[in-house]
Amino acid sequence: MNASSFLGFVIVLVVLIILLNSIRILREYERGVIFRLGRLVSGGVRGPGLILLIPIIDKMVKVSLRTVVLDVPPQDIITQDNVSVKVNAVVYFRVIAPQKAVVDVENYLFATSQISQTTLRSVLGQSELDDLLSQREKINHKLQQIIDSHTDPWGIKVSNVEVKQIDLPQEMQRAMARQAEAERERRSKVIAAEGEFQASQRLADAAGILSDQPSALTLRYLQTLREIATENNSTTIFPIPIDILKPFMNVKGAEGKQE
Repeated sequence: MNASSFLGFVIVLVVLIILLNSIRILREYERGVIFRLGRLVSGGVRGPGLILLIPIIDKMVKVSLRTVVLDVPPQDIITQDNVSVKVNAVVYFRVIAPQKAVVDVENYLFATSQISQTTLRSVLGQSELDDLLSQREKINHKLQQIIDSHTDPWGIKVSNVEVKQIDLPQEMQRAMARQAEAERERRSKVIAAEGEFQASQRLADAAGILSDQPSALTLRYLQTLREIATENNSTTIFPIPIDILKPFMNVKGAEGKQE
């Protein structure tokens, strides 16, 4: 191979490399932000599909539009009622303005992570422990609104924030366990007292009926004797007070007078 043919081969190879570097293919969920000699070109967001760049002059920054799941590392937080807890969360966001995400912030992933951590410490530090445990949905919504307001100038849309786990100190866990046990015992005593109260009401009603109807008391006494005789095989002798027989005597006397 002579020098001229070798030079031609090198030229063809360089041109081929340049042409290959000027062709970009973006997927459906990707967009490209184009810079020409360092300046953002008019309508600088391209894609998806085939993108042609001017070699050496144009530079493209690729941005994904898919939802990003950002895990916020555990944060040490002191609640408003002076309880030290460790809380972590997860943030769901996506890029809605690729041009802003590239031009207005250096690294939108790192920036979103940092603003999420500081917001998590700030919001949860203004809440009490009971609110953190019982009003999780309200706190998640508040976190989402605050983080989204900070990331909106960067072209980032925060769709959801979820507090994943709240780690309590061991002494606080034991105190809450004792509190829960005391609450269960209190409910048990209240239920037992309510049952006794209802039973006493029923007994009082029954006593009122028996006092108004002496014959009913007599029938109840005889029924009790029958039950005792059925359960025990031995012979049991009960004295029958004369007061029990008076209602029947009065009824018989009344019938004799009518005749």
